[in-house]
Amino acid sequence: MKVSLFEYELPGELIAQEPRPRGSSRLLVLDRATGEISHRRFSDLPELLVPGDLLVRNDVRVRPVRLYGRDAEERLVEIFLLRNEDAESLRWRVLARPGRRAKKGRRIRFAEGLAGDIREVHEAGTREIIFDRPLDDALLERIGHTPLPPYIRRDAGAPDRPDDRAAYQTLFAREPLAVAAPTAGLHFTAEILERVRARGAVIADLTLAIGAGTFKPVTVDDTEKHDLPPEEVTIPAPTLAAVAAARDEKRRVVAVGTTVARSLEAAVRLPESLDFSQDLRFSTDLFIIPGFQFHAVDILLTNFHLPRSTLLMLVCAFAGRESVMAAYREAIRMRYLLYSFGDAMLIVGAPPGR
Repeated sequence: MKVSLFEYELPGELIAQEPRPRGSSRLLVLDRATGEISHRRFSDLPELLVPGDLLVRNDVRVRPVRLYGRDAEERLVEIFLLRNEDAESLRWRVLARPGRRAKKGRRIRFAEGLAGDIREVHEAGTREIIFDRPLDDALLERIGHTPLPPYIRRDAGAPDRPDDRAAYQTLFAREPLAVAAPTAGLHFTAEILERVRARGAVIADLTLAIGAGTFKPVTVDDTEKHDLPPEEVTIPAPTLAAVAAARDEKRRVVAVGTTVARSLEAAVRLPESLDFSQDLRFSTDLFIIPGFQFHAVDILLTNFHLPRSTLLMLVCAFAGRESVMAAYREAIRMRYLLYSFGDAMLIVGAPPGR
């Protein structure tokens, strides 16, 4: 499938730059059976659910994985931590910017006397860095910065602000495993979640450790040439049982975000039968594009995504490319704000052809 099918024009002023009070965003509701669009507020979400709906969230927590250091010539170097590769938290796979300041053999110095040596530069542009002492969670919390997406601009020399750390985190974040937020969950307040429960809906959690690959730009012309790096998923036994019961009882499963949709759809495709007495842990590189048949998800709550992105492709697979692109055009016409701190979309109804 041609990647150009997922292009659209977006005025720069509609890229949300500031977090807003949770629950205050707009909500575009798209019926995937008819293509009908309506405009609501996110605070209306509980009233759009019905008793018995199962709302599944990603409870992953974003780590402050962006570090700023200096090379031997006192030039600024940004190191973006991708994953820890040893038990001592010394060896990490990272991205570096600018790459010419993080060549093999270079030493980078960070806050609190931490230093790291670039040991390897890989073909994919990633690097291996060895720190001179463990980069544990406590140290990372002190010297790390919130990994805001590059389209969110902050003042020069200030990659993030103190309030960004809370704003770029869901209220139900628990497992510190992600390098990016599951942004559909950012809209929820405690009051909205309580109204969801009062509506008779059930809430369950899973964890997909969002990596940088989820947001990797698609630079090829055809989707068949793009690969997603694998990401780790944990679905607790109670969530597995809740999803299975919802499917058996013909109740709707509501995925809060594309990460939840990918996790559930990947889980139902695993070859082994599921043991609901144990948590399910697996890796997935599932790449969902139009033509994909959804077996686990009935409703999708999501933000608006970048052109040509794998996230937009997933949404188009769920609701039909023409309907989704028409909804994006309508959102832009109505001056919705897009991307991580932007407004939301709720996709309801039976899929086309069902």
